[in-house]
Amino acid sequence: MLPKRIIPCLDVKDGRVVKGVNFVNFKDAGDPAQIAAEYSRAGADELVFLDITATVEVRKTMLDMVKKVAKQVTIPFAVGGGIRTADDFKEILDSGADKVSINSAAIKRPELILEAANLFGRDCVVVAIDAKKREGGDGWNVCINGGSVVTDIDVVTWAQKCEKLGAGEILLTSLDCDGTKAGYDNQLNRAVTAAVKIPVIASGGAGKKEDFYDAIVHGGVDAVLAASLFHFKEVEIMELKKYLNEKNIPVRMEIAK
Repeated sequence: MLPKRIIPCLDVKDGRVVKGVNFVNFKDAGDPAQIAAEYSRAGADELVFLDITATVEVRKTMLDMVKKVAKQVTIPFAVGGGIRTADDFKEILDSGADKVSINSAAIKRPELILEAANLFGRDCVVVAIDAKKREGGDGWNVCINGGSVVTDIDVVTWAQKCEKLGAGEILLTSLDCDGTKAGYDNQLNRAVTAAVKIPVIASGGAGKKEDFYDAIVHGGVDAVLAASLFHFKEVEIMELKKYLNEKNIPVRMEIAK
């Protein structure tokens, strides 16, 4: 079994890292480059940098901020927000990112996944899927524009299509659980991991160490992502890794130099 990855997420708004609940009520958490450097030294396996208002504001990701983050870290990081074309992919990768995450743009033009995978390799292509449980609880719909628009697209069907088009992995966020610290939606995680063969990153709802274990064991995910729990040091990354290691979950214990 490959080591499971621990991934802090930097939600960036107006040049600052923020964290909210259910994608609203944001609190300032600090400078992106500084926080990225701290995570790199603290044992994180990867980082995700999301410019959370780029799509809504119809602008590109802040490339200068991406470059600053790239200079501070020795671990892979993915960047998302405002990416609409293959040229945008190239700009992000040229600025120092290792992967590019797309969400709304992929829904509006799925061919972008295929184009990017062919040009840059599928390992560079992360499709972010924001999921909201349907009324009645019989599945989940895909949301776009920072969670503000609910589509009629089924999450599991969309994940399978993304895999076929060339996505290298899926960043799966439960909007119902995001920021609540009540645990990941492992019913959602299991539904998607059972339907695709590419890695799935669980996002939304981490509140304690046990939640990460549950997402891996019961949700079947390959990586676990969290934000406020790490930003406000409620759980330290190496502390979490030691806990998982003791539970026989394979993780990388060495810190990247």
